Amino acid sequence: MSNQPLSDVERIKTASRLLRGTLKESLADPITGAISDDDTQLIKFHGSYQQDDRDVREQRRKQKLEPDYQFMLRTRLPGGICTPEQWLKLDELARTYANNSLRITTRQAFQVHGVIKWNLKKVIAEMNQVMLDTLAACGDVNRNIMCAVNPYRGELYQTVTEMADKLSLHLLPNTSAYHEIWLDGKPMVTAEESETQENEPIYGATYLPRKFKIAIAIPPINDVDVFAHDLGFIAVVENNRIVGYNVTTGGGMGVTYAMPETYPRLANVIGFVTPEQVLDVAAAVVTTQRDHGNRSDRRLARLKYTIDRMGLDAFVEEVQQRSGIELAPQREFTFTHTGDQPGWVQGDDGLWHLTLQVPSGRIKDADQEQSLTALREVAKVIEGAEQARFILTPNQNLVIANIADQQRGSIDTLLAAHGLQNFYQPSVLRQHTLACVAFPTCSQAMAEAERYMPAFLDRFEGVLAGLDLENEPIVLRVTGCPNGCARPYMAEIGLTGKAPGRYNLYLGGGFEGQRLNQLYRENIDEDSIFNELQPLLAQYAEQRQPNEHFGDFLHRLDLLPPVKEAA
Repeated sequence: MSNQPLSDVERIKTASRLLRGTLKESLADPITGAISDDDTQLIKFHGSYQQDDRDVREQRRKQKLEPDYQFMLRTRLPGGICTPEQWLKLDELARTYANNSLRITTRQAFQVHGVIKWNLKKVIAEMNQVMLDTLAACGDVNRNIMCAVNPYRGELYQTVTEMADKLSLHLLPNTSAYHEIWLDGKPMVTAEESETQENEPIYGATYLPRKFKIAIAIPPINDVDVFAHDLGFIAVVENNRIVGYNVTTGGGMGVTYAMPETYPRLANVIGFVTPEQVLDVAAAVVTTQRDHGNRSDRRLARLKYTIDRMGLDAFVEEVQQRSGIELAPQREFTFTHTGDQPGWVQGDDGLWHLTLQVPSGRIKDADQEQSLTALREVAKVIEGAEQARFILTPNQNLVIANIADQQRGSIDTLLAAHGLQNFYQPSVLRQHTLACVAFPTCSQAMAEAERYMPAFLDRFEGVLAGLDLENEPIVLRVTGCPNGCARPYMAEIGLTGKAPGRYNLYLGGGFEGQRLNQLYRENIDEDSIFNELQPLLAQYAEQRQPNEHFGDFLHRLDLLPPVKEAA
């Protein structure tokens, strides 16, 4: 890209021999529960992050102990589709080797938290037994591909999930390092030969400058937040058949505080492609980012910055040249919302699908709601049904899909017996909330998110009820830092952690996922957040128009600060 010095992560990737590094040696080191500094970067490509329990970090320091090192594993699960057999294996691994919980991410993957170094290989090997892997779930590659969750739409849903699978395989790293390190696969080449005889036809020897995210949407539902992604495909449906996709590119959420040159960005719609052209166009976008992205400053390395530096027209021309495909003009589309609809719905083929609202995506056994046990028992009930599936949604919820009519009663009984009634019909506000993990495991967290959300929601629902707004849907998203894992910059109300107990408040995002919000107040505590929100919500209660969403209302009455040009 330039003559600027490469970042340290680029040095690590260059020396890694296609993601091998010294991971084998780090895993075998009996002296520490951690891996080497360089390997903490490489293990991300294998689907894991090294973390430590920040709740006990200071206590252990005083005791002259190393941090309580542990690892998070994330699955590669295109479209979030999981068989009952796979669910049971993940449940077993969570109870045996992890922290007795599973977490549904905002990218339709599972995260297993709390795995110690000595058990990493066991967990990955056992996942492999049921055809699950963690390869490319993290790192500077294309990550888990998101896909619209609407199994009730029959052939349309099957078409987009098949496309997600094809894209995932097409953009999967080619290196055999994963199988060698985690599955004791026989090396395909020697260490000396790896640099000359093994190659990455799409990624190259140093992969991408930064992470890369793809989503596929089926209008009118924008559950995947397609405009938040580096690359997106919006299905165009004619006569109940997908004839192609509008292509979007350049979205990205993360920012860095005190760096105004970083910003969230919505993707641009750049044209239309047929289904047969999707893979070639996707590869062209990825390789353009590979060759033109910023490898000096990782904070400016996402595709959104590449596009703004090159210019959108020049970027599109490069993609067309690389793919050999001239993008057709975009087709019309309309989005209406981004959320999930809880409860049972019957599909085109007569099968039933149950959407459960899972608070912050955390599946665990608590006093009132024993969701880990309940869903384990459901998986046992539907394990013998060939078509039955669990589907993770982009909103951290869960669909129990493709259920025969005679099985509905037993599933309802099981879930009720374990206290999951609220998962069926959550409040309207809770249907539209997201939160990242934050403390105690995320190293980037500056404030609470997942653990803070229940108390915040209780207080917020009290405010809404006092204004007769409890039945008005409002998109609320909370993250513990500015990196944007829960896509807070697209919410009608977004909170990003600034320090313990303090957040930046963003307002005015689009309910349908097509407008960014704006920074409203900076570095404020909970009382200040509600002091700012209450008069705006009171005005909304009095002056809103029929079917007008909160974000739209704020814009109509010009109640937000002037927009700053991000780029």
